[in-house]
Amino acid sequence: MRSTLPLLAALLAVLGALPAQAQSSATADICAASDDSAQSPSQRIAACTTLIEAGKDDKELSQLLTKRGRAYWYANKMRQAFADLDRAIALDAGNARAYRERAEANRTAGHLERALADADKAVKLDPKDPKALDERGNVFNNMTQYDRAIDDYNEALRLDPKSAQTFMDLGVALYFKGDFKSAIASYDESIKLRPDSARAFTNRGAAHKSLGQSELALADESQAIKLDPIDPINYDNRGLSYQHDGDHDRAIADFDEAIRLRPQANFLADRGDSYIAKKDYDRAVADYDRAIKLDPEFARAYNNRGVALRRKGELDRAMADFEQALRLAPGFDDAKENLADLREERDRRGSASGENSLAPTFDCKTASLAVEKAICADADLSRLDRQIDDAYRAALAKLDRRGVARLKREQRAFIAKRDKEFGRGGYDVKRALEKRLAQLRDMGG
Repeated sequence: MRSTLPLLAALLAVLGALPAQAQSSATADICAASDDSAQSPSQRIAACTTLIEAGKDDKELSQLLTKRGRAYWYANKMRQAFADLDRAIALDAGNARAYRERAEANRTAGHLERALADADKAVKLDPKDPKALDERGNVFNNMTQYDRAIDDYNEALRLDPKSAQTFMDLGVALYFKGDFKSAIASYDESIKLRPDSARAFTNRGAAHKSLGQSELALADESQAIKLDPIDPINYDNRGLSYQHDGDHDRAIADFDEAIRLRPQANFLADRGDSYIAKKDYDRAVADYDRAIKLDPEFARAYNNRGVALRRKGELDRAMADFEQALRLAPGFDDAKENLADLREERDRRGSASGENSLAPTFDCKTASLAVEKAICADADLSRLDRQIDDAYRAALAKLDRRGVARLKREQRAFIAKRDKEFGRGGYDVKRALEKRLAQLRDMGG
């Protein structure tokens, strides 16, 4: 639901107290009310329905259907919204607003290609409508085409330089593009125009946080909570800032409030992370359990629960969690490294017990790739795999932050090529492993 729907009695009471001509005017005003007006969606829908049923010409009926379709969208009644907007366009193919409203409905429903087609049509029909340009910018933003989004937002602001919403939307595109300073400047303009917008403060706080400006981020997040104390996202955002600063007691207090307002999987996982930092592993595991129950495909919750379980000494359960995280998100680097570290620890323990310490870095029992099965079946290949991992870790220890990031990318590329090329003519896996081992040993000294 985008809004709580009060009873239609309120609308009927208002209309019943007015003379006929005034009733008609009041009904039209309620039908045309904006999302942030005092009129509820149900009142707007009822008013538009009254006018639609009174019988109008096609163009006027198309406009009324567009307004009712918008109210249905705001009430999260998507089937009715699309029905009205489709009918509005069928009655009047030149109704630019109907295309714009349907673009937004398609975008929020995840139909981005349809949304873009509708937004393009709205801009073509009315190129001076800043709202149409803003909506097309939103579609481009959702499609991660940030430069095109920024172009549309800037044109919308040229047409309407007082649009707080467009300044905020522009800030979002700049933020995702990584231009945090420009994003903050855009949020500044939005806040000047609409100082009561909690979301603008939340977004500016995120940009300050990305620049390492912790105090400014906390100030913005606290202001967002003051303006909108019932939005759990505001508490979660501030909790993440406290968590980043190492103030886990305050972080947990904010996560508690976010969870009280809405027990969402990522809020629970965030609180679990702070419990890990406080070495309260039982509470951390309990939070990850609840997060996974709410979202069984939440890879981060599996990975972080694995971290907590490993620190509790429950290595088998931890390994199962790291493996599940990778099944859900094969490119999850933290889970890959956690799993490799845990297998190394298991091997060290096995070596102390007299077991073979030259096993490969992955679990042969669950090996599925042909190259992994070949490594498991050959003692020399197993030894090389283990030696490569040792040399890789030694090289990482001697590099700065950028060097570590570069070497991790190179190692992932090597493994991807090994997996892809194995079995093809001319590819010698043993020679490839020996070459990589020599390269890593050179880096690690």
